[in-house]
Amino acid sequence: MTVTDDDSLTAEITDILVTNCGLDPEAAARAPAASLEELGMDSLALLELSAVVADRWQVSIPEQAAQLSIPGVADLVARRADPPGHTENSIVIAAPLDLVWSVTNDVAGWPDLFTEYARAEILDRDGDTVRFRLTMHPDENGVAWSWVSERTADPATRQVRAHRVETGPFEYMRIRWTYTEEPDGVRMTWVQDFAMRPSAPVDNAGMTERINTNSAVQLAVIRERVERLARDRTTTPPASVTPTAVATGASATGADDE
Repeated sequence: MTVTDDDSLTAEITDILVTNCGLDPEAAARAPAASLEELGMDSLALLELSAVVADRWQVSIPEQAAQLSIPGVADLVARRADPPGHTENSIVIAAPLDLVWSVTNDVAGWPDLFTEYARAEILDRDGDTVRFRLTMHPDENGVAWSWVSERTADPATRQVRAHRVETGPFEYMRIRWTYTEEPDGVRMTWVQDFAMRPSAPVDNAGMTERINTNSAVQLAVIRERVERLARDRTTTPPASVTPTAVATGASATGADDE
């Protein structure tokens, strides 16, 4: 079960403690930051709390919960009831591996490759590691979201590991890109592991759905653009083509949260 409203959950935990565990509601109201132990909740009270929480949210409460405040217990329940997000999306691109690798790892050219990014500013390079700022096209409210990420490419294994440096609504966001050759082309796979902050406007399950939906859109766009570039290279001298010579003009949709 997913829990999304911190205040509502704190109120529910308080009600459980009052109804089932003998908590004095006035004492709780006077000292909202007090621990359960300081509020007089003994081991039997914690057992009762654990039983109700397990039944209602399928979450276990550790013995150390006596040292937590009521909001702390609510936060614990919210985190355990909403497991971290994990997505895996891939697509096969009918193009040479070297071309797929070079184009998709040319971060400066991402605004021409993805439909969601308006700008990609390289902040620092250290060997195969690049730190950069991405800025999206304005959303329906006119907000242009921007953040700093870092990614390290390993040409030997054809893998890339990335993470958000400025995490924004995420507690963390980690991404792994892999490239494997198949009979029909190169399979490019994005694996993302993340968790949303309690204050985020969407929970882990909601973001998982968003990422899966938008990743499918962006992967299809990337396939079309890289395959077009591969076709162009069969008829155009290589010296006249660069990895960033990719078609532009699609509208912003939002996708992989690199």
